[in-house]
Amino acid sequence: MGAGGAGLPTHVKAAATVDTVLVNGASCEPLLASDPYLLESEVETVVRGLEAVMECTGASRGVICLKAKHGKAMEAVKAAVAKAAGGRLDVFALKDFYPAGDEHVLVHEVLGRTVPERGIPLQVGAVVSNVETLFNVARAMQGAPVTHRYLTVTGAVRNPMVVKVPVGTPVADVIAFAGGAAISEYRIVDGGPMMGRVLPEGNPSVTKTTSGLLLLPSDHTVVAGKSMDPVRLRRITNTVCCQCTRCTDLCPRNLLGHTLHPHRLMRIPDTLVASSPVAREALLCSECGLCEKFACPMQVSPREVNAQIKKVLMAAGVKWESAGEELRGNAFRVVRQVPTSRLLQRLDLERYDAHPAYAGEFTPSVVRIRLGQHIGAPAQCVVATGDRVRCGDLIGEIPEKAMGARVHASMDGVVEAICDGVVTIRA
Repeated sequence: MGAGGAGLPTHVKAAATVDTVLVNGASCEPLLASDPYLLESEVETVVRGLEAVMECTGASRGVICLKAKHGKAMEAVKAAVAKAAGGRLDVFALKDFYPAGDEHVLVHEVLGRTVPERGIPLQVGAVVSNVETLFNVARAMQGAPVTHRYLTVTGAVRNPMVVKVPVGTPVADVIAFAGGAAISEYRIVDGGPMMGRVLPEGNPSVTKTTSGLLLLPSDHTVVAGKSMDPVRLRRITNTVCCQCTRCTDLCPRNLLGHTLHPHRLMRIPDTLVASSPVAREALLCSECGLCEKFACPMQVSPREVNAQIKKVLMAAGVKWESAGEELRGNAFRVVRQVPTSRLLQRLDLERYDAHPAYAGEFTPSVVRIRLGQHIGAPAQCVVATGDRVRCGDLIGEIPEKAMGARVHASMDGVVEAICDGVVTIRA
């Protein structure tokens, strides 16, 4: 499966026919650094994965995309591309703005093509793959399944780092390996500050799509916005919104020409969501959070309103119907791109803006591996309590005729428990 946030099974993309494969090394979310690390230290493996996907899709061109600010990674990529046979590989230096790693934005920046509304890059002849996904593809070609994840551990920890851990590693163990929390009251965000989620209390585990662990004070603005009750948040937003249009002015999808106007969605009553033509625009929202975390002067959440409307529409089976008109990007799109530095300042995260070093591999005493870590059907467990497994052994199979991804043991040990779709293995 893909190592990106959506967890789309990679074989689905590889079965397409396109002319270009884009490697998404944008590190879209602020503070995340594992992709630049892999491009700096494992670029030849990533290139092998890229070439494999190009062969599967029939692509004649592969482009490794990363931000120009990652100097060492850029040097490594340029050297690897220069050595590649056939001249089919290129490098694209991205500017440092958010969300440069959004698939639609990336395709437009690199290829000048606009992905259709509610569409995917395949529709304009491109496949977009995450750096770690291609790293995993190359390893899979050598018979190694996905058992580990590279992630950034940062925020209020004593030793920020990039670290490699087995899938299923308890988050508390990772934080302890990073020296522990530097503050007493905190919450942990799985992913980045924009689209990541605040982990529930207890001790959740790392999944295949965990790109980072961000430890922040419990009252931090990032945590507060993600922890508020959604119903209350929508009520406040509907009441407070002043219709200034700034959320629309800075919306990355609107700037590409998509028919998405977040400010128009703020005042739609619940009773009219299913029938309102305007409400259907919410289906186009990528939920990048820029409207919520940067654009809105009232500090409310157009993103959350869009997400709630989208859920209602999708549950009702409502589909987006394009007007069929040519999409024309906003003439001010480039000057409205939000620099990552300004975003970090707005989020009060500047103190954590570093490029942490790689700390090696950490192996815990126990892993708790979810059978459903991806888009599609959860894997079906094929082991039993008491079974002895080795790292790489199959523990979850794709259901017949379903879209899904296999799940493998991430360490040697004994299956201690199987409960609620989670397989626990103890060393």
